[in-house]
Amino acid sequence: MKVSRQLLPVRIIAGTAGRLAIKVPKAVARPTTDFVRQAIFSILGPSVEGTTVLDLFAGSGAIGLEALSRGAASCVFVDEHRQAESVIRENLEKSKLQGGRIVRADVHAWLTRDASTYDLIFADPPYAKYPGHKDHVKALLANPALRDRLADPGWFIAECPSSGRSPEGEGWILKDRREYGGSAILLYAKAEPS
Repeated sequence: MKVSRQLLPVRIIAGTAGRLAIKVPKAVARPTTDFVRQAIFSILGPSVEGTTVLDLFAGSGAIGLEALSRGAASCVFVDEHRQAESVIRENLEKSKLQGGRIVRADVHAWLTRDASTYDLIFADPPYAKYPGHKDHVKALLANPALRDRLADPGWFIAECPSSGRSPEGEGWILKDRREYGGSAILLYAKAEPS
């Protein structure tokens, strides 16, 4: 007998669209849980209001939607999957949140083409589960375009498995690491030029 894994519903937690259930694309095997999103936004507090946000590997758009609901001025959602693009569009329409823009592209390539800066950059990429799998957070930290996209001051906030070490990158300082079950939240700031 085949047992299907039942995912808990994903909801926008607080703000103008708080408690609204949102859709998750089937291509997203591990959306950021409500509990982890609540933890991220508790750390950030009211500083989210009025910010420009970039949601990389956006999936359902849950992180960016949460930011918009809590008063962010704008959010660019980037994901390479067509289904994610469609679901984010549907979630934006359902939530009636303003300021969202969806880009269907490879995250790493898109960062080098974009010319904007963002106060908050979130990344919840697929986890590198086995040796040889790409560590997207490490690759992002090594990409000079990520530093160029982050406003000063600003935060790059990434999710990775709690079982792994925190990736490092030249020009970045890990300011905080919090673990929630199988996930770790990493808060990076740009290092001061030496």
